[in-house]
Amino acid sequence: MSDDLDITRLDRALIEAAAAVLRLGDERGLTVVTAESCTGGLVAAALTDIAGSSSVVEGGFVTYSNEAKCKSLGVPNDMLEAHGAVSEPVARAMAEGALRASVSADLAVAITGIAGPGGATPGKPVGLVHFAAARRDGPVIHREKRYGDIGRALVRRNSAMEALALLIEIADAR
Repeated sequence: MSDDLDITRLDRALIEAAAAVLRLGDERGLTVVTAESCTGGLVAAALTDIAGSSSVVEGGFVTYSNEAKCKSLGVPNDMLEAHGAVSEPVARAMAEGALRASVSADLAVAITGIAGPGGATPGKPVGLVHFAAARRDGPVIHREKRYGDIGRALVRRNSAMEALALLIEIADAR
């Protein structure tokens, strides 16, 4: 199977996952904000590719640099220095910061990782991604995935799929 066919299949799956998030948001009256780093807005793009998404999607932040994470989402600089941008504490802080910075979103998802091909450091290989999903006045869920060096596009798409799944999970959390 060629790479083009894999990407087409993944794109369809991504839109179907986004549609599931939107249906759940509509059913429960929940709104969403995203905080993305390595996915560069792919989650927000998948959600807003669907007509009517404005009833669920409040907005999104693409905070690729550490400075953007600090200024836009309130991630503490000392946290970034202590743990690095690709870490559980930073993913959690991004999700919580997106909720604080939003107008009134109920749910947030954050993604920070190393899509590759470069950027790996000792203990943080290409394909390492940290996720967090937060519910306003509720819990924060964290996931770590190690996709491996499967190519930048696949790391980003797999990360977007995981982020959408986390939004569904946090919608059920209390």
